[in-house]
Formats: sequence, structure tokens, C-alpha cells
Amino acid sequence: MISPDKFQEELDIIIANAIREDVGDGDHSSIACIPSSATGKAKLLVKEDGIIAGVEFAKQVFNYVDTNLKIETLIEDGKAVKYGDIVFYVEGASQSILKAERLVLNAMQRMSAI
Repeated sequence: MISPDKFQEELDIIIANAIREDVGDGDHSSIACIPSSATGKAKLLVKEDGIIAGVEFAKQVFNYVDTNLKIETLIEDGKAVKYGDIVFYVEGASQSILKAERLVLNAMQRMSAI
């Protein structure tokens, strides 16, 4: 069995590789269009009835990208969701939210669809 520390280490490697693949040397669109001082708030809005999965993974991704992002979880992993539900809010630096967004959405869509 893998220890919690080893699991976290492996998860961090997966997240780092996925962010590097997605963003490369920087999110040039965000850097060009959004001031580094800009802050914002985003929400995960459910598009289809089902069971939500990946909330804890999303928290890990947001924390990896920027430890100053604040996540407010409204619905936990494994819970039933319906169209229009809000699963969580994330608030903080806009560039950080956008940097993590694609990985979070892609992973959660896959995990929740299984």
C-alpha cells in the first residue's frame, strides 16, 4: 500500500506534468490580456445530472498552481448533482484560476462521467 506522503508526491508529479503540457512556458493569452494584479471568482456549474467526482483533485490542482487561491466547496465528491448546481467557488488571482481551469475541468468531466 502506498503511504499518504508518497501518494501526494505522485499526485504532484501528475499535476505538474499536466500543467506543463497545457500551459508550457506560460499562458500567453492570460498574460497578455489580464493584469497580474487582477483577481476574480469562478464557479463550477453542473451541466448535467449525475454524481460529482474530482472535487478533491480540483482542490489539489488549485493549491498546486497557487496556494493563495480560496476554494469554497458546496458539494463533495460522490454526491448526486443536478443541472444548475454549483459545486464550488474558487477565488483569487485571475491568471492562476485560468492556469488551473482546463486541467480541473477536463479531469472532473472524465471522473464524473465514469
